[in-house]
Amino acid sequence: MAFEGLSEKLGKVFKNLKGYGKLNEKTVKEAMREVKMALLEADVSYKVVKQFVSDVSERAVGAEVLNSLTPAQQVIDIVHDELCKLMGSTNARIDFPSKPPCIIMMCGLQGAGKTTHSAKIAKYLKAQNRRPMLAACDIYRPAAIDQLKVVGEKAGVKVFEMGQENPVKIAKESIKFARDNGYDVVILDTAGRLHIDEALMNELREIKAGTSPNEILLTVDSMTGQDAVNVAQTFNDALDITGVVLTKLDGDTRGGAALSVLSVTGKPIKFAGVGEKLDDLELFHPDRMADRILGMGDVLSLIEKAKESYDEKEAEKLAKKLQTSKFDMNDLLSQFEQIEKMGSVSSLIKMIPGMSGKIKEEDIDERRMPRIKAIIYSMTKREREKPSIIDAKRKRRIAAGSGTKVEDVNNLLKQFDMMQKMMKQMSGKGGKRNAFKMMRNMGNMGNMGGFM
Repeated sequence: MAFEGLSEKLGKVFKNLKGYGKLNEKTVKEAMREVKMALLEADVSYKVVKQFVSDVSERAVGAEVLNSLTPAQQVIDIVHDELCKLMGSTNARIDFPSKPPCIIMMCGLQGAGKTTHSAKIAKYLKAQNRRPMLAACDIYRPAAIDQLKVVGEKAGVKVFEMGQENPVKIAKESIKFARDNGYDVVILDTAGRLHIDEALMNELREIKAGTSPNEILLTVDSMTGQDAVNVAQTFNDALDITGVVLTKLDGDTRGGAALSVLSVTGKPIKFAGVGEKLDDLELFHPDRMADRILGMGDVLSLIEKAKESYDEKEAEKLAKKLQTSKFDMNDLLSQFEQIEKMGSVSSLIKMIPGMSGKIKEEDIDERRMPRIKAIIYSMTKREREKPSIIDAKRKRRIAAGSGTKVEDVNNLLKQFDMMQKMMKQMSGKGGKRNAFKMMRNMGNMGNMGGFM
């Protein structure tokens, strides 16, 4: 995950600071030297690092901090504030015009994820009750139009294309089509480039001039490190971009681009790609990202994911089961599927305060939940409804059918028995509320048997 190395190094710096009852200028200076090295190793621009350390140091050696009863916590708070400033003090949003359609022009280098993130943004806006459509303006890259059609279909949005026609004409016609057919957002998927190409850059200028987009969003691959900042600067000089979509923040990246783009271009990061699925897109919140970097977790994003995955009908159904103490394996399977919608176990753990760095990536086996599901799928309808009938012979059959061991089946049945007892205690009061608690606490069940 992005910033993992930075978080670990900053964590050590602050742990050392907490060892001092009082701070002096020398102590702060030494700590800032470590912070500077950590930021440079994370591939943050040298100019940005220099200014950041200067700003933090100036505030950290003030009398208010040095004379405080908790100076280390105050330094951490200052670093948090400065990180927020570095990435943008406010949460940037799409600028929707009073008269639709809103025209969003996507641009960037090839391989940065421009086409995929065009579809991700379209799907996100569709969930916000907008009527987006995609326009295929990349006529150069082989299969670019076909790729946009595929991701557009997955996102459930219209894709406008005119084959190998002039990209400027395609862009203009797509906007006319949107107005005539009631689409309120047009996302222009323009041609990417392997490197900065003046001819294609001129084409982008022509598209901008011909469509007057409300947003020009640059997709930046966070894994390209310092080069990402140089790319952002070049595109901004040519097109005056309105924002950045930072991709691959879930990868093994140092994350320096996120801390440098705003400072270098003056343009905010509006979205962050955190996975390969079309749902793996987040609004970029500078304060939440600062929390993650400093190992404070991201509870608000975790809650939002839970709300998005929370199925009201399933909760109603589960509430009735709780009230009659008829919770069975089918219900357990349903709850695991709800949790899987929230994302990978590792991504969820990193949002929990205090967990950053304590659980390493290699200690998390993402295959464990699918194993539990495989065991349940290997049961007959009768066995799922009444697990108490599962004897030794049935256990061997279920283990063979799911590719697991009898011991795994025993663990699941033992855990399920404990959960049923807990459900009986919960039944009768606050059915739907208890159903939500049930979904939220599914992970605890996995911990009991070493599954999660």
